[in-house]
Amino acid sequence: MAAEPLPDDHKLVTDPGFGRPDAEAITAHAPDPVEERLLRRLDGVAVFLGGPANVIMQLSWPEVGYGVLESTVHSGSALNRPFKRFRTTIGYLGIALLGSDEMRDAFREAINGQHRQVRSGPDSPVRYNAFNRELQLWVATCLFYGARDFVTRMHGPLDAAEEQALLRAGARFGTTLQVPEDMWHQDFDALEAYWAEGLTRVRIDPPVRAYLMKILDHDILPFPLNKVVGPPGRWVNTGFLPPQIRDEMGLSWSERDERRHAGLVRLLGRLNEPLPRIVRMFPINAMMLNLRLRHRFGKPLV
Repeated sequence: MAAEPLPDDHKLVTDPGFGRPDAEAITAHAPDPVEERLLRRLDGVAVFLGGPANVIMQLSWPEVGYGVLESTVHSGSALNRPFKRFRTTIGYLGIALLGSDEMRDAFREAINGQHRQVRSGPDSPVRYNAFNRELQLWVATCLFYGARDFVTRMHGPLDAAEEQALLRAGARFGTTLQVPEDMWHQDFDALEAYWAEGLTRVRIDPPVRAYLMKILDHDILPFPLNKVVGPPGRWVNTGFLPPQIRDEMGLSWSERDERRHAGLVRLLGRLNEPLPRIVRMFPINAMMLNLRLRHRFGKPLV
């Protein structure tokens, strides 16, 4: 059954000149020492362990799933260009959290160029447009959910000040796309309410599921790397999926799996803690440097 069309009050932004979100909504914040401390402890290993899981979360809304599945922008496809997709996605995460305003603006413009080509056609099962801010908010929230999930699983719970600082930083996942800052979740009660409601909209149809299984099984990687990484990668990523999304994907998960997964991730957290920042952040820092160099020499960012 096709998904319900988006309500009229969730307007599709299709202006070719659409770039940065409303300037009035982006406020300059003084450096927050709690936020800076948290971001300096970014664990780059997270992108290796849970990247596919976060892609599945983002695409679990039909409008996002079909938008990616039907996209004609093949240069950015994870199936066609997996390493380029890795470079741009991981670079985006770093630029959003740690980059300058100039780099965030440049990346936003580059993404806009790709997104102008992504909209539903007459035969699409659902109506979508890559400039829809509601869909972008879901994508940004999934990225934040994944980042916070990793931090707490690897290093333990955050205190109230850390939670709020991380939430403020997470707003940049949205504003580096097309989401104005005033759409971001103001506190964790608002975030949890949004997340619970968002999970009720999850629906992964068979064509989207088949696409996502290729990513989960790492079949996008060349042989024999896909066969080596695939089985453990599938198990680890399955553990990072919310139960509702795991069920939609038809994936099994036991209490024993949960215990083993929790122990593995916590062990990695303990191993990561004493590492120098440059090692701990890899590959996020490397992909950020790549984007800065591409920007400096006028090469495409995405």
